[in-house]
Amino acid sequence: MTGPKGGYYKAELGEPHKFDPTFRGPVHNRGCTDVLCCVIFVIVILGYIVLGTVAWLHGDPRKVVYPTDSYGQFCGQQGTPNANKAILFYFNILQCANPTVLINLQCPTTQLCVSKCPDRFATYIDMQYNYRRNKSYWDYYKLFCKPGFNNPDKADTSHMYTPAVLQRCFPDFITRNGTLTVANKTSFKDGHGKIRSVVDLRDAANGITSLLDAKEVGVKIFEDYASSWFWILIGLVISMLVSLIFILLLRFTAGVLFWMVIFGVIAAVGYGIWHCYWEYSSLKGKPDSDITISDIGFQTDFRVYLQLSQTWLIFMISLAVIEAIIILVLIFLRNRVRIAIALLKEGSKAIGCIMSTLFYPIITFLLLALCIAYWAVTAVFLASSGDAVYKVMSTLPDCKYTNLTCDPETFSQSNVTKLCPGSQCTFAFYGGESLYHRYIFVLQLCNLLVFLWLVNFTIALGQCTLAGAFASYYWALRKPADIPPCPLASSFGRALRYHTGSLAFGALILSIVQFIRIILEYLDHKLKGAHNAFTRFLLCCLKCCFWCLEHFIKFMNRNAYIMISIYGKNFCASARDAFFLLMRNVMRVAVLDKVTDFLLFLGKLLISGSVGESTFSFWCNRICVIQEEVPSLNYYWVPLLTVIFGSYMIAHGFFNVYAMCVDTLFLCFLLDLEKNDGSATRPYYMGSSLRAILNKKNKRPEEKKKRRKHKKEQPNKRH
Repeated sequence: MTGPKGGYYKAELGEPHKFDPTFRGPVHNRGCTDVLCCVIFVIVILGYIVLGTVAWLHGDPRKVVYPTDSYGQFCGQQGTPNANKAILFYFNILQCANPTVLINLQCPTTQLCVSKCPDRFATYIDMQYNYRRNKSYWDYYKLFCKPGFNNPDKADTSHMYTPAVLQRCFPDFITRNGTLTVANKTSFKDGHGKIRSVVDLRDAANGITSLLDAKEVGVKIFEDYASSWFWILIGLVISMLVSLIFILLLRFTAGVLFWMVIFGVIAAVGYGIWHCYWEYSSLKGKPDSDITISDIGFQTDFRVYLQLSQTWLIFMISLAVIEAIIILVLIFLRNRVRIAIALLKEGSKAIGCIMSTLFYPIITFLLLALCIAYWAVTAVFLASSGDAVYKVMSTLPDCKYTNLTCDPETFSQSNVTKLCPGSQCTFAFYGGESLYHRYIFVLQLCNLLVFLWLVNFTIALGQCTLAGAFASYYWALRKPADIPPCPLASSFGRALRYHTGSLAFGALILSIVQFIRIILEYLDHKLKGAHNAFTRFLLCCLKCCFWCLEHFIKFMNRNAYIMISIYGKNFCASARDAFFLLMRNVMRVAVLDKVTDFLLFLGKLLISGSVGESTFSFWCNRICVIQEEVPSLNYYWVPLLTVIFGSYMIAHGFFNVYAMCVDTLFLCFLLDLEKNDGSATRPYYMGSSLRAILNKKNKRPEEKKKRRKHKKEQPNKRH
């Protein structure tokens, strides 16, 4: 059974759209859709504001940003005893060697806030020795003892020569002649008189050497950005202009570019077939080359397989099959490929007529930045809610009280110190036992879900707005004369006024799937050490299924928003219409999707690569004209990678608008084929290039034919 103009379809895929004489593009007289979901969405936003307010009232970001001593006090905060002590000092950093006992950078040793880190190497043994020689040494050492402690004979310290890193005191490692040292020492005695090496100290510092290196690199990178920001900005502006020019030129280069690449692939595969045949022929007469792959079994050295003629025969047959598939696809789908290229060219024309659409991503970016900032601030305040929670810290592996909550005021009188000698009641994190604090994790999940919903709604609003603008272009019979004024602003107003509920509905479905994917990734991270093969297999299958489901929903939402922008129906009806319309033209959909993705990806690489190459030549002083303007940098890859990544993201933003334009024009094209037949009362709205590919023509009314005939018969009287 064939549709009027839309190709083959099955009855279960719905009836083709019928001609509507009143239809002149996106419907203007429309009503609000999915009102219930709109109300729920507004209520959720109000609740999200309440959640942020409650988190702001209970939270304190200082608990996350600033270090906290063993007594739960901030280091360096005004109005506290530690106002002038902004650095955290560890009594015995060797006790932090086991990462399993760390909780929020807390380890089973006393931690104090100090005004500066020790500027000399000092252990407990050194302190006792120096104190006996000179009592004045105690004035220095007592700066690093517990408040109120005044007995040097009972001191329990293990001071190290340390700089401040991340507001914490860590050993200052220096490599001399290939040997790791601290204050020119390679070994020392700890508080128990045991000889320890500097390597033990480095391990206990938990990778502090890399942190020190990262700090130095970070300072140099900051200096490079300060010196090169102006040139980076110029590079990004150039990439924006190149992206704009590339989109406008696609109407002339899309076909040439696509066919050049296709024929290049065919030639490359053909050369591969010839090379495999040549290798097969040269190995055929050699000894031991006729052995089959099954005879030699699996070999770690894959060069062994290249000495077998059977290997090259398999390669040759595989490449020949691939070559045949490519050629057959091009032969049988050549018209659909031509339609896809024509739509790409038409997309460039549409953007040329509605240039404001290229700058709409700025609005999307600002809204997304607002969502991300609110989510991050709310998450930080939620994480910093609550009172100080103390837990038992013990270096004994068999202490059953480890990580149990405790009270620092009564801990010394409990049995824990007797059963687990050396244990301490140390600050762990901020929380509490109230109902609010018990559900902090649940509130964080709610924060994440609403954040995903808002982000997807923002993207949906942009897609629906752009679709409405480009649909206005397509359904203008005389382009650009019949395009309505301010199509982008009008489309934005319609989407926000009438279809907030529909956009929120589609965004919610996608957000729930993404939320489940995040939960699965979290479970996968937690179960990495599990030995249950079935659990890992089931989790892998679930991740794969939800990945596919997410991409399918994104595809359907995108097309549903296009139908919403055109007809103004609710989300479910629009998604159903879009799905049936695409399924009735499934081959065209597949070809257009791949051709569009390929050309846009090629354009992104071309733009980022060309701008990156120019940037590389600039920083390497290869451009003689401005050679003297190049500033001296520590790392030339800093501005280079920044410009390349920024160029790719700018091109991605421009091409997303272009991809939305092509998708909208494609759905309008399919609707045009089903609704119209080219007669005077039902003319095609597609461009002349598309009509030429499909051998379609618009018939002129009889009056226009007579008028054209009369004009041809009149003599030329201009001169």
